[in-house]
Amino acid sequence: MSRVFIVGLGLIGASLAKNIKMNQPKTIIIGLDSNSETTRYALKYHIIDEEAPSFEQGVHQADVIILGTHIQITLDYIKRLNALDLQTEKIVTDVSSVKKPIMDVAKELTNSSVKFIGGHPMAGSHKHGIEAAKSHLFENAYYILTPVTSGLDKQIQILKDLLKPTKSYFIELSEKEHDKMTGIVSHFPHLIASSLVHQARNWQDEYPFIPKLAAGGFRDITRIASSNPDLWEDILFQNKGEMVQFLSEWIDEMKNVRELLISNNHEDVHQYLDLAKTYRDGLPKKKKGALPNFYDIFVDLYDRPGELYKVMKKLAENEVNIININILEIRENMTGVLRVTLQTEEEQWTAMKVLENNGYEVSLEE
Repeated sequence: MSRVFIVGLGLIGASLAKNIKMNQPKTIIIGLDSNSETTRYALKYHIIDEEAPSFEQGVHQADVIILGTHIQITLDYIKRLNALDLQTEKIVTDVSSVKKPIMDVAKELTNSSVKFIGGHPMAGSHKHGIEAAKSHLFENAYYILTPVTSGLDKQIQILKDLLKPTKSYFIELSEKEHDKMTGIVSHFPHLIASSLVHQARNWQDEYPFIPKLAAGGFRDITRIASSNPDLWEDILFQNKGEMVQFLSEWIDEMKNVRELLISNNHEDVHQYLDLAKTYRDGLPKKKKGALPNFYDIFVDLYDRPGELYKVMKKLAENEVNIININILEIRENMTGVLRVTLQTEEEQWTAMKVLENNGYEVSLEE
């Protein structure tokens, strides 16, 4: 019987706890969180089996330690491992979105009982906190491992066996490779999404109708701006070097686009848009990437009493779990007045077939 100590019971930590609990019920899960209400919630709903009295005691009791805290807090915990007199080997991993600062500190560990393996499950949600945790959050997602040193094959395999039921795809990268690539496809897009929201907000006084027009595609492409600001402040500053470089490149890119428009260069603008479309259309559709996936269907409805109820009833009868519904006033690029957001791709296709079989026109946004 193994014992796993999860420090930080937010979205990622609690989702890992739920997955381990569901698939490996004999494993004892010990939890610790700075928020006592979060810990009480975890115990009440059996997400964890025990609460650790302290970080040090939790480490002593466990075989595997998962640090699910913000990066700066994780760094402090790693440093505290050095002072512990450990009688047995401890496999320690984290879930941080930036790896260089984590691995720099981990490489300074002198406690021979601590075997550190950097980790980053590349799945998430625009929601946060233990209430948003899901056991299937990591399905088809990349789970990046960054061993602190060579010779940890045995420990890596133990960690993979523990996390195998997440149905993630494990890959090993150096911290430099990880931070560059996740910076490009995750951290930097978050900055851009937030900047787009600020631009809309800045024009709102002059054009008060902007929020209503933004309810369609604009809201979709800026969803990630609704993520936890505390978490993302930490991520952006920990990966500051990459962010500054990408911002400089982005500013140059936008200057070039501006010049194309000013000079009425239709051919080059068309080529710019076409190259972007081609690259985007070629991206994998089934695997989860660095940004959270959303599984939407769009349903064409008549504006008459009872229509929404009928749709919801059909989906409920087929045990389709709905995350959100939204009536679209702006729908230039899709068919359907009703957007239904589902948890998984499987539920997305189930909902589509159920409604089509009942005479509704349903579409997916590619």
